[in-house]
Amino acid sequence: MAVVDAHGVVTGWSDGARMLTGHTAQEVHGRPLAELIDGDADTAWQELRTSGGSVVAVRCRDGRRTDLALRAWALLGERGDASGYVITATPDDRGRALGDLAFRQSSVSMSVFDTEQRYLLMNDTASRLMGRAEAEFVGRFFPDTVENEEHSRGFVRHLQEVVETDRPVHYESWTRAPSGTRTHAWNTEMWPLRGPAGDLLGVAAAAFDSSEQYWARQRLALLNKAATSIGTKLDVIHTAQELSELAVPRMADFASVDLLDSVLRGEEPSVGAVGADVELRRVAHHSRTAGVPEAAIALGSADVYPPASPPARALATGKVVVTRSGEPGLDIWLARHDSRATRPRESEDCDFSLMAVPLVARGTTLGVAVLVRLLTTGSPDPFDEDDVSLVQELASRAAVCVDNARRYTREHTTALALQRSLLPQAMVGQAAVEFASRYLPALSRAGVGGDWFDIIPLSGTRVALVVGDVVGHGIHASVTMGRLRTAVWTLADVDLPPDELLTHLDDLVGHLTADDSQPGGQIGATCLYAVYDPVARHCTIASAGHPPPAVLYPEGEVEVVEVSAGPVLGIGGLPFESTELDLPEGSVLALYTDGLVEARHLEVDAGTATLCSALAAPAGNLDDACDNVLKALLPERPADDVALLLARTRALDADQVAVWDLPSDPAVVATARQHVGERLAEWGLDESVFVTELVVSELVTNAIRYGGPPIQLRLIRDRALICEVSDASSTSPHLRRARTFDEGGRGLLLVAQLTDRWGTRQTGSGKTIWAEQTLRAD
Repeated sequence: MAVVDAHGVVTGWSDGARMLTGHTAQEVHGRPLAELIDGDADTAWQELRTSGGSVVAVRCRDGRRTDLALRAWALLGERGDASGYVITATPDDRGRALGDLAFRQSSVSMSVFDTEQRYLLMNDTASRLMGRAEAEFVGRFFPDTVENEEHSRGFVRHLQEVVETDRPVHYESWTRAPSGTRTHAWNTEMWPLRGPAGDLLGVAAAAFDSSEQYWARQRLALLNKAATSIGTKLDVIHTAQELSELAVPRMADFASVDLLDSVLRGEEPSVGAVGADVELRRVAHHSRTAGVPEAAIALGSADVYPPASPPARALATGKVVVTRSGEPGLDIWLARHDSRATRPRESEDCDFSLMAVPLVARGTTLGVAVLVRLLTTGSPDPFDEDDVSLVQELASRAAVCVDNARRYTREHTTALALQRSLLPQAMVGQAAVEFASRYLPALSRAGVGGDWFDIIPLSGTRVALVVGDVVGHGIHASVTMGRLRTAVWTLADVDLPPDELLTHLDDLVGHLTADDSQPGGQIGATCLYAVYDPVARHCTIASAGHPPPAVLYPEGEVEVVEVSAGPVLGIGGLPFESTELDLPEGSVLALYTDGLVEARHLEVDAGTATLCSALAAPAGNLDDACDNVLKALLPERPADDVALLLARTRALDADQVAVWDLPSDPAVVATARQHVGERLAEWGLDESVFVTELVVSELVTNAIRYGGPPIQLRLIRDRALICEVSDASSTSPHLRRARTFDEGGRGLLLVAQLTDRWGTRQTGSGKTIWAEQTLRAD
C-alpha cells in the first residue's frame, strides 16, 4: 500500500510496498510516484485515477521491471474533492496464477524453507513422496519430518550451506523416500530466495528421482571394472576371487564362488543327474565384514548341496535363482549347517536376499556364485530383475575367464606332464661324472617349453652330456623335444662323434620341418653335445647354436669354453665343429639353456658373467651349487624354461685300466689270453677269467683276420668289466647266425651270448669293438 497527495507525491509507504519494489519508505517519501513508473508516467497516472485500476510497469530498486496490478481509492476532503489517493499493488494476477500452478503441479519434488530449515511451501509431488499433506509440514523443522537420520543430516547440511554461502548447491544422494519401499537416487538442487532488496528470505529445493540414470551409470562402471579386473591371470581360483571381490560391496554384502572339482583339475565338468546332490568346492568368498563371518565353508573345502538348495537348482537349470529369507526351501538348506543357519542371524534383523548364479561358459556349467544382501545395510533392497541382468553379465564374463583358465590349466598340466615324462626320470649309474640337475618350467602364459638335458652312458666308461632347447612353448614344443631326445639317444648308442651326431640331428629336424603333415610349422632347436672320457680325462664338445658351457676348475677358476657354435638345428648346409679340451679330475662342467642367462633381460654377456660368479661361490655339493646358480640368475617368475646340468668329472686310476699293444700275428692270441688272466687275478676277478679269455680270443682274432695294425687290447675295471680291441680298419663287424657247416661266423654270436652288452665305435684311426660284463657286487 502507498499513499499519495493530490499531486501524486508519496506521503505513505507500507512494508509490503518495500517487499514488492525494494524501495524503502525513506527513499520514496516526498517523491512523485511517477518517478517509479517505467514508461509514460502521465498517461499511466491519468488512467489509474480515472479508471480506478490498471496494470502498471514499475521500476524496482535493483533496476528490474515488474508489472503490478494497481488500484487507486480517492481520499475525499471537507469539500468532497480528492485530496489524495490510497494505492494498493499486487503482482500481475495472471503470471502469479500460472506460476503457482507450475509449482503445485510440477513432477519434480519442490519445497521452500526459511533460513532456519523450516517448511514454508511444498508442492503436490513433494507431499506425495513424503506421504502426508502439506499442512502437516509447514512450519516444522525438516529433520523432525523424516526417519532417515543420515539423509536428514545431509539435506540440512546443504540447506545450511546455501544460507551461509548465499550460493546454490547441487548434489546426488541415495536414500529411500518415507512413503516408498525401495531406495532411490535423488538429484537435488538448492538455491537462495532473495527479496526485491536482495535480502535472503529462504531456500528453495527441487529433487527428482534419477535412479534409472544412476543405475545405468553404475552398471556401466561395474561392467567396465569387470573387464579389467576379472581374468587378469590364467588361474581358476584367482579368477573366482576376483569375481567375489568385485561383487562385494558393489552388489552384495557377501559373495562366494563354488566350483566343480573337475574344473579345478582342468577336466571337462559334469554337473551330474538332475535331482541329485551336487558336490562343490569353495574356491573364493568375500564379505563386507573382516574375517568373512558369513562363510560356513572354509576355502578349499567341499560341501554337498541338496537338490532343493538354490545353488543346486541354479546348476540344474542354468538359470539365476533369487530367494529371500523365510522361504521354506532356503531355510531347510540353511538348517543343514548350524553355522550357516546362525551366521545371518548374528545381526539384529536376519532378513536377507540371496541370489544363486550359475557360471556357464560355452554351454558348460562350471559352478555357482552365491550373493547375499542383508536388508539392514546401506543398500536394503532385495535383489530384483535389474540385479539379475547385471549379475548374469558379470557371471558370464567370469565364467569365460574361469573356463579359459581351466583349459589353460589342462593344457599346461598336459604339456608339463608330457615334458617331465620325456626328461630323465632316474639317471643310470656310471663312473665318469657326478652330477646334479634342475629343470624349471616357465610360469608365463606361454606354457612349458622344449628344454631338455640328458646324461647318456657310452662304451668305455665314457659319458655324453646333452642339453637342448626347442623354440616355442606348449605341447608341440614338448613333443618335438621328446623326438629330438630320442634321436640323440639313438645316435649316441651308435657312438658317433659330437660333430657327426649334430649333423644327423640337423638332418632329422630338416625332415620334420619339411613334413607338411606335422603341425606347428617351422621347427627350431639348439643343442650342445659333450663326450667325456674318464680314462683320458678328455672332453669333446660340439654346439648347434647353443650357449657355450662353463667350467669350474678344481683350483676355483671359472671360464667359459670357447666352443665353435654351429648353426641352429634345421638350417642345414653348414658344418658342425668339435672342440677338444682336457679336464682335470674334479672339474665341474655347467651346461644350461638360454633361459638361465637371459632371465633378467640382461645382455647375454652379463648373464654369463653372473653364472660364472655363482659357480665360483662356495657350495657343499652340486645340488647346493645348482641352487646358488638359480638364486643368482632367476627372477621370481621366470619367463622361459630353464634347464641346468652340473657334472663333476671323475677319473679312473691307472690300476683300473690295462692296455696292451699287439702285433698282427695269430700266435699273439694266446699271449693276450695270458695277459688278461694275470690282470684279472690281480684285480681279484678270478670268476670272470674264463669268459673274458673267450671274449678276448674272439675279438683279437677278428682284429688280426679282418682288421689291420696297430692292434690294441684294453681292459677297464669299474662297475663293470670292459674289454676293448681296437684296429686300423673302419669296417664294422656284424652279428650273424652261422650255418651248420660254416667254419666261421660264430665269434660275435658267442661274445653276445657271454657278455651283457657289446658294440663297436669308430675312432680317428679305425674302430673299436667292446664287450661289457656286469661285476657282481661283494
